[in-house]
Amino acid sequence: MKYIGKLLGYILLGANILAALLLLFSAFSPHLNPQTSPIGACAGLFFPIFLIINLVFLLFWLVVYRRYALFPLLVLLLCWNSIRAYAPMNWFGEKAPEEAIKVLSYNTRAFGNRTPHTKEKPNEIIEYLRNSDADIICLQEYIYGDKLKKKDIDYALRDYKYKHYYSMEKGWNGLGCYSRYPIVAAKPINYPTNLNGSIAYYIKVKEDTLVVINNHLESNKIHESDVETYHQMVDDPNKQNVSTGLRKLLTKLGKATAIRAKQTDKLMETLEDLQGKKVVLCGDLNDTPISYTHHQLNKVLKDAYAESGNGVGVSYNKNRLYVRIDHLFVSENLSVFECQVDNSIAASDHYPISCYISWKEEEN
Repeated sequence: MKYIGKLLGYILLGANILAALLLLFSAFSPHLNPQTSPIGACAGLFFPIFLIINLVFLLFWLVVYRRYALFPLLVLLLCWNSIRAYAPMNWFGEKAPEEAIKVLSYNTRAFGNRTPHTKEKPNEIIEYLRNSDADIICLQEYIYGDKLKKKDIDYALRDYKYKHYYSMEKGWNGLGCYSRYPIVAAKPINYPTNLNGSIAYYIKVKEDTLVVINNHLESNKIHESDVETYHQMVDDPNKQNVSTGLRKLLTKLGKATAIRAKQTDKLMETLEDLQGKKVVLCGDLNDTPISYTHHQLNKVLKDAYAESGNGVGVSYNKNRLYVRIDHLFVSENLSVFECQVDNSIAASDHYPISCYISWKEEEN
């Protein structure tokens, strides 16, 4: 019996070592360039799964054999930056000062599939934006049609004196900005795609210029058939389902990740030209906090959610794919407060993300 117990212990320790290696690989996968290693760069998607497994092992060893608990604890410490990026804990964060301005980013999914906006039955997303008290609103999937016209949206948001619309996908899709402050210029960031886009707004805030970069990066293009495959993997996780489904999904995700890497590199060139400026970068980046896109942007900008948010902050909420792919970044010369993903409105497949920003005092 004693030998059986030892054998079981060694098997569990081996499983723990494997889980630890997978966690470390997923945590450091953002260092891989998706253009050369598209599948490997997708490993960050599995970070929460491997994190939970290692936490379970830590608790298990603390109860059964404390000496072995040092191993998963060490691995978790090595992954601390990734853990903090994925699920920050800022329970005692500062409240926003009175002079701070509120920035809100929202993928509207065509304002809830072009739901009409009338006095009798207002469009839920438009009403949310109207009552958001945001100073600057950045919108993705700004899509309107016969039942919901652009003039209806503009009129509903008439309290915002300054606005800009940028058309993509041959007029079918767009990015939008509504601001209480003057938009003095709007410069598209060109990268090789007409399906998505990024645009930099130069906004005059008091006596300074704030550059706000609104983004909708390459979508993963997860269609109904892919969702069905994913659901089959979750509901019936047998070897064949997982192997076939995982290979199919990873191939598709890898291609999209490689395209986003090119777009991210173009954004990095733009940010290099904006060194020293006050910058906010936001939008639907279609990548999680454990990704090449996030890792690159975080080299020169601060993740507002990691700095002042709490918890996982799920922003995509459909098809049992619960991840944070909507982000807010700010330059080092800005302070951030009370960043949150607001899950009180479910009219889109995304939740809005917002934060307050203020100017840091310049050192003499």
